[in-house]
Amino acid sequence: MAPKNSTPSPAAALPSANRSQHTSASATHPKPATSHSKTQPQTTTPPTSSSTTAPKLAQQINALTNTKTATALSKSAPRSVQEAQQILAEMWNSYVDKTAQRVKLLDTFMGFLVLVGVLQFVYCVIVGNYPFNAFLAGFSATVGQFVLTASLRMQTNPENEKEFRGTSDERAFADFVFGSMILHFFCVNFIN
Repeated sequence: MAPKNSTPSPAAALPSANRSQHTSASATHPKPATSHSKTQPQTTTPPTSSSTTAPKLAQQINALTNTKTATALSKSAPRSVQEAQQILAEMWNSYVDKTAQRVKLLDTFMGFLVLVGVLQFVYCVIVGNYPFNAFLAGFSATVGQFVLTASLRMQTNPENEKEFRGTSDERAFADFVFGSMILHFFCVNFIN
């Protein structure tokens, strides 16, 4: 059966989002049947079936969009990646050069605590949480120790000397040890 050779309606030539707006507008405001509704808009292309015009139009729009997007990404992506790498390198160099050795040691311990907490959580998800109180005790010990270590880091950081004038480093460490002992006492008792 041969396809019908009819000119596409204006609604068929619109992209899908605009087509729904056009059809809903025509549905709410019906046009009277006059000779004006029978006239077709003049087009420069020869009449083809509406099933082939819509894909061609979509292909042309995609080609234009992809070309502009690819051009914009190729120009901006390497620059933004290089800028991000440069910013990270500057941050790392500043951290290595300006941070005290004691603070770096506390940061390493805090990173270890984060790793242990993530491993405990992943183990609980994969294997299960049969002794749930044991999981809660271990995870609470990890999170609590992280908080206590962050407090110790804040108190012993030389950059925060103004905020903690009355607290010596030895006093901050004694508070850290005392808090850690209480935390682990409760965690061990919670396990049963």
